[in-house]
Amino acid sequence: MALRLSAHMTVMQNAAQRAAKRLLRDFAEVEQLQVSVKGPGDFVSQADLRAEQSLRDDLAKARPGYAFLMEESGASGAENWTWRWVVDPLDGTTNFLHGIPHWAISIGLERRKDDGTSEMMAGMIYSPTNDEMFWSEKGIGAFLNERRLRVSGRRDLKEAVFATGIPFAAVTPRNRLAFARTLATLMPQVAGIRRFGAAALDLAWVAAGRFDGYWELGVKPWDVAAGLLMVREAGGFIADVAGGDPQETGDVIAANPHLHPHLLEVVADGVAAATR
Repeated sequence: MALRLSAHMTVMQNAAQRAAKRLLRDFAEVEQLQVSVKGPGDFVSQADLRAEQSLRDDLAKARPGYAFLMEESGASGAENWTWRWVVDPLDGTTNFLHGIPHWAISIGLERRKDDGTSEMMAGMIYSPTNDEMFWSEKGIGAFLNERRLRVSGRRDLKEAVFATGIPFAAVTPRNRLAFARTLATLMPQVAGIRRFGAAALDLAWVAAGRFDGYWELGVKPWDVAAGLLMVREAGGFIADVAGGDPQETGDVIAANPHLHPHLLEVVADGVAAATR
């Protein structure tokens, strides 16, 4: 029996699938796209901008009072918002521009509580090139299309494969050094470390058990908003280097419950070494 989506999730998936149609057309003609440089190694293309506008139009039409936090246009809407969309219209832009078919649309839905804090209530990560729709809702679970997801059950580091984001030109010296320290410690201990270039999909793949864990420092809220909820709903653990909320700091350590303590310890040691 097909899963019955909530009203919010129906809106999110419909908006993503509509934006994906244009992204796939742009991907087929990627050499013709106009590209601007936002910073060292950081690009924005016409495809990003068109996808973001498509998502904004559809989400705003369906829920007119909701605020936005979007990669290209930033925050908009009422400052005292109760509900907010957190959107990355094209996670993995560098892959996209190089013709690498590993990129995604990420949409998170955030609710502000009475005490002023907020929590992610729903997340969706869509990979158009292979039509994989990862999604989750708080208290409901995490899914790939209609299949429930669970993080991996591996306990032995020698069998584990971790994902990460290798620092590029715009990354701070502290984070570059911390990454090098962490990598040097982990490499001899694990079966493999992968860098595929799309943080949202890295987290979705942790939720799906394809990766046993993922770490990256200094990521943006729209990169991970949907994925953090997804990993938790699939039974995984997530924290920053101090054991706190990654959405506050941008430092993400995610893994299955068995391997998370060790990954957290190694990444925290790498950060500590980089700041001494």
